[in-house]
Amino acid sequence: MKIFIGSDIHGSAANARRFLDAAGESQLVLLGDIYNHGPRNPFPEGYAPMEVAAMLNAVKDRLTVVKGNCDSEVDEMISEFAILPDSSLVADGHTLYFTHGHKCNADLPKAGLKAGDAVLYGHFHRPSVKDVDGVKYICVGAVGMSPEGVDRSYAVYEDGKICVYSLQSAKSLLTIEL
Repeated sequence: MKIFIGSDIHGSAANARRFLDAAGESQLVLLGDIYNHGPRNPFPEGYAPMEVAAMLNAVKDRLTVVKGNCDSEVDEMISEFAILPDSSLVADGHTLYFTHGHKCNADLPKAGLKAGDAVLYGHFHRPSVKDVDGVKYICVGAVGMSPEGVDRSYAVYEDGKICVYSLQSAKSLLTIEL
């Protein structure tokens, strides 16, 4: 099973297209902050939330989306897919828990997970990994915008391994064995 995982598109149609092109026909998980750029953020490259909605609606049958702190009820009106509080699945014996980082991260851990499981989240716009009692807490970075000097990024889960890649260069930034 191959899953492409992105977060924090923040309405950037240009970067949403890059992410979807990289993913091809794979399963997709988005970890929140899909359309709105947020009141403290500048407009990202190619800011066009309705274009992002059209792209995501076109892949709704292979898409799971969890709610971020910048997502609202209005976003659900333009989405032909559910925006869930969080989500999880078991793959290759590992629970993958999908959330947004303002609700759960290494400093706000998720109960009920065991060593070898992973929590994947966005919110912080910078890829990172921390181990808490054998559970990997992985911030996948951001598809739409990232801090200066930090590549926009996404993650790919396959065969018990999570790799975080640069959206700009497809270069591997992190590799995590579960």
